[in-house]
Amino acid sequence: MSYGFTDILQLIGSLGLFLFGMKVMSDALLKLAGNKMRSILATMTSNRFFGILTGFLITSVIQSSSATTLMVVSFSNASLLTLAESISVIMGANIGTTITAWLITILGFKVSMSAIALPLVGFGFVFTFSKKEQSTHWGNFIIGFALLFIGLQFLKEAMPDIKNNPEILAFLSRYTDLGYLSILLFLFIGTLLTVIIQSSSATMALTLIMCAQGWIPFELAAAMVLGENVGTTITANLAALVGNYQAKRTARAHLIFNLIGVLWMLVLFYPFLRFITWITSQLGSDSPYVNAAAIPVAISLFHTMFNIINTFLLVWFVNPIARLVEKFVPAKIEMDKAIDEPKFLDKKALQFPETAIASLIKETKYLFKNAIFEIVSHTMNIHREDIMSDEKIKKVIKKSQEDLKTNVRELYVSKVKTIYGEIIRFATTAQSTLSLTKEQHNQVSEIKVANRKMVESIKSTSELGRNVSKYLNSDNKYIKKEYDKFRKKVAKVLRIIYLFRTEENNADYYQKLQELKQEAKDNIHKSTKQIDRLIRKDLIDAEMASSLVNDNDNVNDTVKQLIEVAELLYGNRDSILENNVDSQ
Repeated sequence: MSYGFTDILQLIGSLGLFLFGMKVMSDALLKLAGNKMRSILATMTSNRFFGILTGFLITSVIQSSSATTLMVVSFSNASLLTLAESISVIMGANIGTTITAWLITILGFKVSMSAIALPLVGFGFVFTFSKKEQSTHWGNFIIGFALLFIGLQFLKEAMPDIKNNPEILAFLSRYTDLGYLSILLFLFIGTLLTVIIQSSSATMALTLIMCAQGWIPFELAAAMVLGENVGTTITANLAALVGNYQAKRTARAHLIFNLIGVLWMLVLFYPFLRFITWITSQLGSDSPYVNAAAIPVAISLFHTMFNIINTFLLVWFVNPIARLVEKFVPAKIEMDKAIDEPKFLDKKALQFPETAIASLIKETKYLFKNAIFEIVSHTMNIHREDIMSDEKIKKVIKKSQEDLKTNVRELYVSKVKTIYGEIIRFATTAQSTLSLTKEQHNQVSEIKVANRKMVESIKSTSELGRNVSKYLNSDNKYIKKEYDKFRKKVAKVLRIIYLFRTEENNADYYQKLQELKQEAKDNIHKSTKQIDRLIRKDLIDAEMASSLVNDNDNVNDTVKQLIEVAELLYGNRDSILENNVDSQ
């Protein structure tokens, strides 16, 4: 055999060039269309057919089913997609990946790209000098596209020719004449190659070249394609190993979906191949059983038809597949993290803008619902349960006369300070390392503003809280009554915010918050007539008067800050952002 070590290295190098071209092209397309694609994916509806269309379009555009499935796994990890939605997107991605096979078949075998590939590299290289980021990405896409076909040409040339190396045919004939066992063997080879190379497109290219060179017949090439469908699921499963149970479920669903498809195809394997042969003959092509040159088209057609039929058979069983996966991967109760440890900020979420923003929003809302809500209500000597109850605020204030002895500083240090710092750090990292759109950058800025407002509300409440406790059961009924009014004002705002974020029809609560915010703005730094009256009539002493005047400002600051946080996290945020983003 004349095929030596140098030839093997040339074959590996050709494959490497093909993969590099595929990566450069895919990465450039991701940068060109990734934001829009991810935006569509993050906001998609639960309609399974729309999910299939989304998966198909994303994979067709970015030319990488692995990138699509990794995106889906990441989105599942961040709870942006449900399991059923993830399954439908992956179904569409399986169809989308067949576009690559047709690209290789038509331009790599039917059209000679070798003559124009190098000029294309030069043409694309010129674009990379552009100061416009979009033009640079287009340049990289053109270079990647050309390198892919240069690599494919090298692959065809580096693959040993059976005419010059008859030993290969003798070696392969031992395994190609075993009937159904040969089908299973080459299915396994296709799976193994895809797992090793980590690219079903590269394995498809190798399969097509092996067919064109006469190494393997049509049916064994089809078996390798089935193996590639199984092998391509490994990427997502490897990525899900470090994800949560939702990510693992999505990856397992991908594996189960492709395995089910392979199983029914093995049962109908030979009739299906005859069906593909009939279609190719109707299209004017030779039979793949007769002419090896016709196999690439037949294999691409087989790949496409299999994935389309498999998808439209199993699309009706998305929910049963989801339930099956849920049994295989039960929901895992996360170990309770330390009180000052973030619950949702995960380095993996910094892979995409959408997952980073989702994590930031969840962490901020969790901090607000638990720590901030508790600290503010307890500082007013009111239990959270009473705020969230249906009991009238007036009665809540009247019965809440026990000093809860809330140490605001201690609670801030133990429940807020560290998490607040981690949120700001995570947000700043996202803004500096991710390619955020202007809208996404503004979203992250809004989250930072919301967190800053929460900390400010604690500081305002801290000042107020000391005097609330001091005068809670004062012998002076006038000062007690004034501080009960302050407590009532804060409690009312907390309750409306609670209803605003929990009720589905919350327009009325939003309107009430706007009215309370305007009222608080008008009252800041203004002494009320009631306080003036109490001072004039000597119903309160000088110390009480000073406290009341200061705390009138504090309560209005607290109210305004809490409402602005609620707006940023749960409602209309534009006006808040405009007023605050510049002062970060």
